[in-house]
Amino acid sequence: MTSIQTFYPTYFVTFTAGSLLRFPAALLIIYLAAINLAGFLSMFIDKQRARKHRWRIPEKTLFFIAALGGSAGSILGMQLFRHKTKHLSFCLGMPMILVLQIMGALAVCHYLL
Repeated sequence: MTSIQTFYPTYFVTFTAGSLLRFPAALLIIYLAAINLAGFLSMFIDKQRARKHRWRIPEKTLFFIAALGGSAGSILGMQLFRHKTKHLSFCLGMPMILVLQIMGALAVCHYLL
């Protein structure tokens, strides 16, 4: 019984306040990387479909992906693939979403710290 008592506290109970805070941060980074990749790829796919005169991704879907956190990837895809760059709603809307997301992130960081 003493071997279980010595094994249990040292091996299994390793959570600290710092490790609990790092875990959600890692998930947030993974989520933001995935959603920005989705925004980037959606611009690429829509550009390819436009060239082939095929069914396109709806504009509201592109904005929805950006609003979920993929605005940076969407903007990068717009510029790299020269897609939707003549549409005023995209030229103003995507950067506006990014600015709002940055302001929201800064407000959350200020509140938590």
